[in-house]
Amino acid sequence: MSGTAKAGPGEADDASERYRPGYELVAEQLLGYIAEQNLMPGDRLPTEQGLAQILGATRNVTREAVKVLAAIGRLSVRKGAGIFVAASPGTLADDQLAHFQPTSMEHVLMLLDYRRLIESETARRAATLATPIEVRAMRESAELSLAAGRAVDAEEFARTDALFHNSVSVAAHNVFLQASVANIRRLVSQSDVLLFHGDVPGSLEVAGNQHVAITAAIAAGDTELAAELMVAHIDTTQHQFERRIRDRVFNLGTRPAAPAPSQQSQQPPSQQTSAS
Repeated sequence: MSGTAKAGPGEADDASERYRPGYELVAEQLLGYIAEQNLMPGDRLPTEQGLAQILGATRNVTREAVKVLAAIGRLSVRKGAGIFVAASPGTLADDQLAHFQPTSMEHVLMLLDYRRLIESETARRAATLATPIEVRAMRESAELSLAAGRAVDAEEFARTDALFHNSVSVAAHNVFLQASVANIRRLVSQSDVLLFHGDVPGSLEVAGNQHVAITAAIAAGDTELAAELMVAHIDTTQHQFERRIRDRVFNLGTRPAAPAPSQQSQQPPSQQTSAS
């Protein structure tokens, strides 16, 4: 991700009027098509040309949308075989999760609600069970994430943010909680790519400071404070998602006619992150 979109005087907050590339819109439509057709992991999709006709898009834009969805693990493209709904690498490979909509307010809020339940419990248990080595790993990743946040280095923040949340789940000493946290982060990253393209959502420095505070509570053995701080951290993430989804809905209702296909086919992002 390239950096922060800063609004000047009189400009929309969080770059809400920014044009969204055609492939992002088609990627959303394609996920909706998969859900409507009740396609499951392993099911084969039509060809690129067939999908383009179904979605009312050009073949080039459809190809870019397929690339994005393959990059975030929702599609599998097999040379000479076709396009398939990808199998989930997580332990919660449930039929309904195969139809998770990364830009749906309802789905994102359900995911964040689940995240509160799981990650507050991992923080609570980590405050009781974390070993000195585990606390040290947690503190290092939290401090690195804060440094990346202050530098507005989204790529480094994404790496250290993942390390931090994983270190908390490891310190809970429950492989099922650890697997749940990993699966949650996989789904959240899908929303990051489709909702936060080109932006650094919210303040990464705030998120880094929250990581440091959670670590301090866990290191002190304060179970309730650790859980409360983790919930507050996820609440911050929810505010960012809600604002971005509202902006997206507003833009879809007010944006001008789409430009020519040659302008729509922009290169998809390779990695995005939210302040989570």
